[in-house]
Amino acid sequence: MGLFVEAVDVWAAPIPDRAGGLAEALRALRDAGADLQCVIARRTPDQPGSGVVFVTPLQGDAEISAAAQFGFNVTHKVHSVRVMGRDRPGIAANLTQKISEAGINLRGFSAAVIGAQFVAYLALDSRADAERLIRILTQT
Repeated sequence: MGLFVEAVDVWAAPIPDRAGGLAEALRALRDAGADLQCVIARRTPDQPGSGVVFVTPLQGDAEISAAAQFGFNVTHKVHSVRVMGRDRPGIAANLTQKISEAGINLRGFSAAVIGAQFVAYLALDSRADAERLIRILTQT
């Protein structure tokens, strides 16, 4: 498939579910010099008034320190794999079919196309599943 596949650390922080809640979290990271490649934010349905933001990557002491002060922690329950490659019709279906055939259950899937390239973030329940997924996707 000609894919670039790698495990990535995902950082998460609680945010208030109000105007500016996400902006505050991202401003703290920006001010520390973070160059984020992926941001996913959503409400937390079981906690009214709350949300959560997931980001990747955070690198270096300044970024990690600023993230920690805002409440970010590396997620240990979600193991993430980034997949990048040339976009083509059906690429998401092809990826998820391969994953299904391997018996791997995805916890989450986020993808976007920019120009002729796609990037997908696949969330898994264990490091073993993430490592297996990387082997499967890099062997083709």
